[in-house]
Amino acid sequence: MNIENMMSEIRELNLSYLILTQQMIRADKEAAIFRLGISIDIAELLESLSNAQLLKLASTNMMLARFRFEDDIILGMLTDYSKDGAQAKSHAAILMSSQPVEQIS
Repeated sequence: MNIENMMSEIRELNLSYLILTQQMIRADKEAAIFRLGISIDIAELLESLSNAQLLKLASTNMMLARFRFEDDIILGMLTDYSKDGAQAKSHAAILMSSQPVEQIS
């Protein structure tokens, strides 16, 4: 994959992520904040963006979404295929909910 194709894929991913994020926030702001790991300030900012602003933001050359799994224990719980996978996923959700939300810099 060349650089130009990779940048195009990143833009498409960013736009999809932003559209989904905006839909989640508009449907249930509190649940979206929890699931996305963002602050109320960021949620309100994303909710208020126009389509043109979403396109402009999506066109950056870096991915806007990132993995929240900086802890190998959480990643292990989410990928655990044991008999009690539902319990592992519940424990991972509890651990992730205790992580700080993203702040506007």
